Amino acid sequence: MTLAEATFAFGQRVRAIRKEKRLASSEIAEAVDIEVKHLGRIERGEKRPSFELIVGLADALQVPLIRLFDFESGTSDPTAAKRRIVGQLAGRDLSQLNKAAAVLEILFASTR
Repeated sequence: MTLAEATFAFGQRVRAIRKEKRLASSEIAEAVDIEVKHLGRIERGEKRPSFELIVGLADALQVPLIRLFDFESGTSDPTAAKRRIVGQLAGRDLSQLNKAAAVLEILFASTR
């Protein structure tokens, strides 16, 4: 994972946890003494927060610090999950797209 990918994944985790807990970005920003715009940049992966701010975010979100770095567990944000899937399909040729569609059909056939 590159630094850019980790920065993006971290921001996505912060946003997903905040939304899961139904907290407004203004509430979290105020709790950690930053501007709402800065929090938005962190959540979009545009800014890398300091360690002090990361600890503050975990505290404000009332989660263990490690949860902010649990990138592999997926997300509770359906939009982010769909973006990940679309990202995997980007740039694929027709043959690869057809194979991906077949795998998805098999995967979800048992849930119908």
